[in-house]
Amino acid sequence: MFLIQDDKTLIKKALGGSQSAWCKLVKRYEKCVYGYALRMTNNPADALDLMQETFVSVCRNLSDFKHQSSFKTWLLSLAYYRCMDFFRKKKLTFSDDQELDNYESETVDSCPQINLEQLQNSAGLMQMMASLSLEQRLIIELKIFQQLTFEEISDQMGISTNTIKSRFYTGLNKLKLLIEDSDYAA
Repeated sequence: MFLIQDDKTLIKKALGGSQSAWCKLVKRYEKCVYGYALRMTNNPADALDLMQETFVSVCRNLSDFKHQSSFKTWLLSLAYYRCMDFFRKKKLTFSDDQELDNYESETVDSCPQINLEQLQNSAGLMQMMASLSLEQRLIIELKIFQQLTFEEISDQMGISTNTIKSRFYTGLNKLKLLIEDSDYAA
């Protein structure tokens, strides 16, 4: 029978210098962080970069984790900040909003590290999510895909719970309309 260590134990061991514990933490959450970054950027290469940057941040800041929330919530808050930095930098490098809009609505490029079938099944949803505002996309990602509560999202983003709910339901309604207008409605 395998003994699965909880996050708290792995964190303690990783802080003590255990390479194995660190690898287990990364392995446990890499798909979660990658999926989050992929749905936010709609680009596999950018998602891999953001995943790597997030885990570098985790490595640098793990001693600051105070267990006031779950490790996953803390990890996703670091991923959130990496994504916000990414979009700030992208906005600065694009000459106008039209270029940024075109970037965000690109289809997903192929990436050898991703299961192609999974990409094909989620590409339509990712394109639809790219049509949402960044805030709506982020909130839907955190609520639906990462299964955070409205309160956890509110704490992470520094916005009231009511604003989070409003943006969440507005985004869901936009997605519903997009799905009804697409081939998925068949």
